[in-house]
Amino acid sequence: MSNYIAVDIGAESGRVMIGMLAEGKLSLQEVHRFGNRPVRVLGSLHWDVLHLFSEIKRGLAKVTEEHGTEFESVGIDTWAIDFGLLDRDDNLLGNPFTYRDARTEGMMDEATKQISKQAIFENSGGIQFLSVNTLYQFLSMVRADSAQLAVAQVYLMIPDLLHFWLTGVKACEYTNATSTQFYDSLAGQWSETILQALAIPQHIFPKIIYSGDRLGPLLPEVAEEVGFETLEVVAPATHDTASAVVAVPAEDDAIAWLSSGTWSLLGAIHDKAIVSEEAMAYNISSYGGAGGSILPWRNIMGLWLVQECRRIWAKEGDSYSYDEITQMAAEARPFVAIIDPDHPSFLAPSNMPEAILNYCRDTGQLEPQTRGEIIRTALEALALRYRWVIEKLDILLARKTSTLHIVGGGSQNILLNQFAADATQLPVVAGPVEATAIGNIAVQAVTSGELASLDEARQIVRESFAVSAFEPGDGGAWDVAYGTFLNLIA
Repeated sequence: MSNYIAVDIGAESGRVMIGMLAEGKLSLQEVHRFGNRPVRVLGSLHWDVLHLFSEIKRGLAKVTEEHGTEFESVGIDTWAIDFGLLDRDDNLLGNPFTYRDARTEGMMDEATKQISKQAIFENSGGIQFLSVNTLYQFLSMVRADSAQLAVAQVYLMIPDLLHFWLTGVKACEYTNATSTQFYDSLAGQWSETILQALAIPQHIFPKIIYSGDRLGPLLPEVAEEVGFETLEVVAPATHDTASAVVAVPAEDDAIAWLSSGTWSLLGAIHDKAIVSEEAMAYNISSYGGAGGSILPWRNIMGLWLVQECRRIWAKEGDSYSYDEITQMAAEARPFVAIIDPDHPSFLAPSNMPEAILNYCRDTGQLEPQTRGEIIRTALEALALRYRWVIEKLDILLARKTSTLHIVGGGSQNILLNQFAADATQLPVVAGPVEATAIGNIAVQAVTSGELASLDEARQIVRESFAVSAFEPGDGGAWDVAYGTFLNLIA
């Protein structure tokens, strides 16, 4: 039996998990959970990254206290896009901004004044245009003549920064680097063309490493603090979605996968980046996957819409569990209105329920009358967008999707799973819930030699974790709704 530690940090919370691999099966146990909420300071939105590092160390200390020190390795995955900058003495220059900070507003338009959209797409290995991308965060700093950028010596994405504080090693892992929109996965290097065009300093970008690469042992002072004599740090697929895809229990390549959570990330598995005009028109990215693979996918707003409605209603004095809010949606009228979940008005509104009602009003539709109808409208919209993305993936990959696999926390939403099956007319397999941590651990197990390959890892997942199946029902009403959806996004 071998034991591994996965640190998995999302936009709402983080977990320190241990994975035990024995007799061909993997089991997981959560050791420590902690919150992760952005902090607004002087009008800007930041991550409290020192809090995150402190909680990682607290989690590692709990591991040694409760489970001893016999562990092969540890690895960290987080969300993508965001970063920290270090000065010449390796000090962090300010609190990292969150991707939802308003500083990127208008930056995509500014970028295309300096370099064409086609050139950005081709020289980034085919990455989706999102206003939150690292590229536009950097451009906002260039335009503001940022003092931080002027003295920065090293750029590290959030999991790379946390790995650096654990080990002293500065490097950017491939899966997260591809999310920046200035790493060229076809050329295998940071894009000189894009960086030069936008006057972003190139000297700050470190070497690229890959999932499964060994970063080295914990720094002595960290090891002493958390109770390990020594513990190796291995880079998993540090982009949490790429880790989740490792744990998709698929048996063939003709599947689509959906990592369902705050964001819905819907894609496939491929062997090379797609930089065609069609891919750019569909805004489908070729992000990096574990083992140097390519994951063509599109970011969809996801359960953020539901989370924000729930937050606003709690602020108004009505707290609902996610089960309660989903039941309200299940009992509500279907297809009261159709919304585009990816509309910019839903990215960071101050009041999500009002944003949804305003969208319906602005598009000449009936407004949802109850909270259940608002949530159902959001969930139906996600399922309709899933159908659209799968249709476009099938065109790009010249194939027909056989099954939709849904993993992550959102795979527990039975109503959305059924909506996805009905809207796409595909069988849906939901689970495992803890796909990101599983994929993180699986990569570490391949590095240790305990698993021979990522294919063997998927076999272990199939044999270790229960999944739920959803068969498509009558698609007639969904076809009508999809027609309305296509008109809205045209």
